[in-house]
Amino acid sequence: MQRGRLDKLLSKKLSISRKDVRLILAQQRVFVDGIVATDIGQQIDKFSLVECDNEILQKQQTIYLMLNKPIGVVSATKDEKHKTVIDLITIPEKNTLHIVGRLDLNTSGLVLLTNDSSWSERLTLPESKVKKKYHVTLEKSLTDEYIDAFALGMYFSYEGITTKPAKLEIISEFVAIVTLTEGRYHQVKRMFGRFDNKVLKLHRQQIGNLSLDTRLQNGQSRVLTQEEVSSI
Repeated sequence: MQRGRLDKLLSKKLSISRKDVRLILAQQRVFVDGIVATDIGQQIDKFSLVECDNEILQKQQTIYLMLNKPIGVVSATKDEKHKTVIDLITIPEKNTLHIVGRLDLNTSGLVLLTNDSSWSERLTLPESKVKKKYHVTLEKSLTDEYIDAFALGMYFSYEGITTKPAKLEIISEFVAIVTLTEGRYHQVKRMFGRFDNKVLKLHRQQIGNLSLDTRLQNGQSRVLTQEEVSSI
């Protein structure tokens, strides 16, 4: 997360010189996150609560949401043709949010949104190896051959890469649960495509330890609890 100096913010918000900033800090009139600030070079970020003489100069809270994305909605902030996940959000601050891990137009399920770039970066970095679990409905019958192929990984010639091992659980003849630790372009559909088996429905159930709240109807969202934010 981008950080900056406290004195720079105070000078801008109060329209005073750096010399005057030193004075009000010496007079202990400035508080950052409820603590008296005295260091002119103190580092703050966009979520730091900054007050001077009981006046709030900066206040922006972190926001973390889960959304049950319906089919036909795009994982984007703006789109000229389709409704976006942002269009489904009702909170006033929705335009400050970005999407953590996109789903394509015809995939439904768990989408996370936040205004905290540090949190989203930790979740999406390849080295984090955050697991994503999908419920998949297929056109043709499944066999144990699929389990071995997914576990070994598959070579995608277009990118010149081999997918990381994935876990496939056969739930019934045409239904499987797939767990990935990466998110290649249309990865699940392309992996089943190796067996000439069309994916009819694809639904993301889980990211990390966080499962989609089954009480959320299509298009509904809710704020994550602090425990959920930390657990994922």
